[in-house]
Amino acid sequence: MHPQRFFVLANAIRTLAARRYRYPEVAVSSETAAVDNRPPSIAVDFLERVRATPDREAYRHPVAVGDGDREEWHSLTWGQTGDRAKAVAAGLVALGVEPEDRVAIASETRIEWLLADLGIMCAGAATTTVYPTTNADEAAYILADSGSVVVFAADDEQIAKLRDERARLGDVRTVVTFDGTADGDWVIGLADLEKLGRARLADEPDLIETRVAAIRRDQLATLIYTSGTTGRPKGVRLAHDTWAYQAAAQAAMDLTHEEELQYLWLPLAHCYGKVMVSGQIRIGYPTAVDGRIPKLITNLPIVRPTFMAAAPRVFEKVYNSVHVRMRAEGGLKYRIFEWAITVGRDVSRTRQAGRTPSALQSAKYKVADRLVFAKLRDLFGGRLRGCISGSAALSPDVAEFFDAIGIPILEGYGLTEASAGSSVNRYDHHRIGSVGLALPGSQLRIADDGELLLRGPGVMQGYHNDPAATAEVFTEDGWLRTGDIAEIRDGFLRITDRKKDLIKTSGGKYVAPSEIEGRFKGLCPYVANILVHGESRNFCSALITVDADALAGWAADKPALKDKSYEELVASDAVHALVGEYVDRLNEGLQRWQTVKKFAVLPRDLTVEHGELTPSLKVKRRVVEREYATVLDDMYKGTLVT
Repeated sequence: MHPQRFFVLANAIRTLAARRYRYPEVAVSSETAAVDNRPPSIAVDFLERVRATPDREAYRHPVAVGDGDREEWHSLTWGQTGDRAKAVAAGLVALGVEPEDRVAIASETRIEWLLADLGIMCAGAATTTVYPTTNADEAAYILADSGSVVVFAADDEQIAKLRDERARLGDVRTVVTFDGTADGDWVIGLADLEKLGRARLADEPDLIETRVAAIRRDQLATLIYTSGTTGRPKGVRLAHDTWAYQAAAQAAMDLTHEEELQYLWLPLAHCYGKVMVSGQIRIGYPTAVDGRIPKLITNLPIVRPTFMAAAPRVFEKVYNSVHVRMRAEGGLKYRIFEWAITVGRDVSRTRQAGRTPSALQSAKYKVADRLVFAKLRDLFGGRLRGCISGSAALSPDVAEFFDAIGIPILEGYGLTEASAGSSVNRYDHHRIGSVGLALPGSQLRIADDGELLLRGPGVMQGYHNDPAATAEVFTEDGWLRTGDIAEIRDGFLRITDRKKDLIKTSGGKYVAPSEIEGRFKGLCPYVANILVHGESRNFCSALITVDADALAGWAADKPALKDKSYEELVASDAVHALVGEYVDRLNEGLQRWQTVKKFAVLPRDLTVEHGELTPSLKVKRRVVEREYATVLDDMYKGTLVT
């Protein structure tokens, strides 16, 4: 089970002003009544949204123009989106897709992914998600295990995977491609499917409304296969009611409105991306869609969103690049930057404590905002009111930095098995270092051994075709075991580590690696990823990767280093010494048994392509430890360090 610490959204969030919960072991939101009257499915919400605001913008997406070197952003209204989604849905019906039949999508995040998913939903079928990076063998397993009958494939690369494994695809009978080559037989184009659907709608105008009206709350809506570090992934069964619940909970918290603009780059094959779309449909704000991560920095000043959701790595990279760039500026500019950040952090901590900043603090902050913070916000387009962070722990130092510059990051918590959202901070009820308050209608409880348990409408039905694994993750009274160690204070949930990731040294001391890793990311502006190791060892060590852009900036003014490649730099004594300075600073704030006695700087960063990160950029700890087992063993050879 792979939790995604994050979650829910920028659609979310009515502040609970000064409410405090009285039960340290259980957290329940009193906004529950607001979600009780939800519809049975997001499909109902979608059709109502199309009827209510047909001329308002729903989505915008990049389109190549000219020779393809230039792009323009095009928009779809809710009415246009509804027309295309209904055509897709009717096309699937024409292909013989029945309610709860599985239809897979193998694609990166793009507008066609959304249209396909909306079409599947409106046909009463269930979406099986397949990451575009999934290899042919595992894709074949997912399609066969899910019983998918149709597959949406982004391009020829995805089609090739399917052709290579066609004999193992089980019930798949048709492939619909977005950009790939149709063969008029097994593979058809998206336009062909929509044409087929429009012909069917001409004969049955109420076909889709009839299908949607027949959807039951407990009907399967989505199968998301968790990215296991060992063995085959498990298919998480999420009913239509889970997404209807997530949408209703987000609307009840009342953070975002129709006038907002979301930037969506998250993988839609992941529940984090899916939950961001659910709330958008209920509330009705437009969303700019582009899953190309390298385009993120370029797109933000163009799109100028008011909020977005992201994984911590995105925020860490911005944090690192800003600090490295300002340090390189040096002189007066750097001193002003440091002063401004100190002022901003002071104001943030005052607000965190529930107090109003003094007149002097406010005056200083206005100056800092004019000199520094407004320019930093311009990097995001100048309109960003806040962000949601999930999938892994966010360093409190990084969170406080963004809060200081006027872009609060609301950290949340969830996991695939709970449809992505179980708790989240609110703008006006926000505690850095926590993952917020329970969503309306969800319950959080701490078991006797410290494990977090969940219960509520967002929790899965179970694992597809795997009753034994399902039984393992539920208590006898129906609580979902999350595998996370946590605590609840004043209603705020704080995750301390994964139950299975807690390190027990050979000296019998327990260490929470994610806490140490988070501290280091807040201290070192050059770090990309860090993994703390020490299970059954006599001390803790660390594997560290360095951010390429930050490292290049550091080396630029050093004659002996500026012309060296990334590989040469990370292997150099100079970079080892640089990282070592921050490791020493980290150790100053740790207990003796927690300190990192030795570390290695790896020759490259961890990546999704190498299987070391999940698509939501969470480190696969066991995979990395296996891959670098020799490096880890070498750090413990011939030493009695304690």
